[in-house]
Amino acid sequence: MIAAGLLTTAGYLFSQGKSTQKATGGKAGATARAVPVSVTQAKKGDIGEYITALGAVTPVYTVTVKSRVDGQLMEVHYREGQLVKKGDLLVEIDPRPYQAAVLQADGQLARDQALLKNSLIDLDRYKMIYAQRAIPEQQLATQEATVLQNQGTVKLDQGILDSAKVNLDYTKITSPIDGRVGLRLVDPGNIVHATDTTGLLVITQLQPITVVFTIAEDFISEVVTQMRAGHVLGVDALDRDQQKQIAHGSLLTLDNQIDNTTGTVKLRANFANHDSKLFPNQFVNAKLLVRTLHDATLVPSAAIQRNAQMAYVYVLKPDQTVVSQKVSVATTDANVAAVTGISPGATVVTDGFDKLQDGIKVSVRKAGAGTTAGDDSDSGTSQNGGAVGGAGAKQ
Repeated sequence: MIAAGLLTTAGYLFSQGKSTQKATGGKAGATARAVPVSVTQAKKGDIGEYITALGAVTPVYTVTVKSRVDGQLMEVHYREGQLVKKGDLLVEIDPRPYQAAVLQADGQLARDQALLKNSLIDLDRYKMIYAQRAIPEQQLATQEATVLQNQGTVKLDQGILDSAKVNLDYTKITSPIDGRVGLRLVDPGNIVHATDTTGLLVITQLQPITVVFTIAEDFISEVVTQMRAGHVLGVDALDRDQQKQIAHGSLLTLDNQIDNTTGTVKLRANFANHDSKLFPNQFVNAKLLVRTLHDATLVPSAAIQRNAQMAYVYVLKPDQTVVSQKVSVATTDANVAAVTGISPGATVVTDGFDKLQDGIKVSVRKAGAGTTAGDDSDSGTSQNGGAVGGAGAKQ
């Protein structure tokens, strides 16, 4: 009985050993199996260095139109939201009191001009009589003073008349700029005053328009250097998701001081805005092209891997094995990166990294089976190059 039991146990262990050997052999076969990956070739091309930041669309001019005289608002000659030109008539205030003031000032001026004319005639007569020693010198001096007094009165009357005419002109309020009229703030029939704090309407210039955004102070030197060299720096206004370009413009200027609380400086970019896609106070992502790198080595951003020490890519060797190669990233955009450390034409892996290590065998997927960066979308031209990041970010 004991012998039979030992034989049974030995048979069981032997069978288990064979099973284990089969399992181990199967695992080794799986390990030797090539890892499927997608690859592409590094290319030579141009790519832009960008600074991205959150910005706000800011009109060049925003005018709150107010009355400069008191009176009843009689007529409104604009529609809400209308595009108006400089000099267009907007509203009319009751002109009758100011017409009467002009008439009164004009009559006062005519009367005093007549007095001045008469005093000049008397002065000529006194000069002739004084030459004949018929009147004392004091009488002649008195007449000369009378003439000067009347001349001053005429000047005063002329000033009063001019002021009355100006006030009459103020009853017709015209647009001071080209722009778009907002909602009407005061309706016809209301009495308006020159001292009112609320305006009659607001006009905002839309074409051209600007975008104000901020960048970190670390980038100021590079931007100023480019501007002093006479380079026009392009700026794209992107939507909230940074996927769609709303408008293209150019950098106009930057502020004259850094905000100490944030360590940033404000920049203003100018946009023609012919299609009116930019709207005042709209939030956009501003993308400033600082410079363009020419003949850079370009690879897909997906090919770049990172660890605690470095950035690297997996390069495919002729024997269908891969080796990691350290690279330095000069700049990136959403799809393309400019790197140093590899040469144009090198074949790099773009996916399947979780199973890769140096010397491992790989199998390249056929075109269409995986993502390749050889497509035009990843070519990394200067139109699509650059950094994409948060406010004031540069990569």
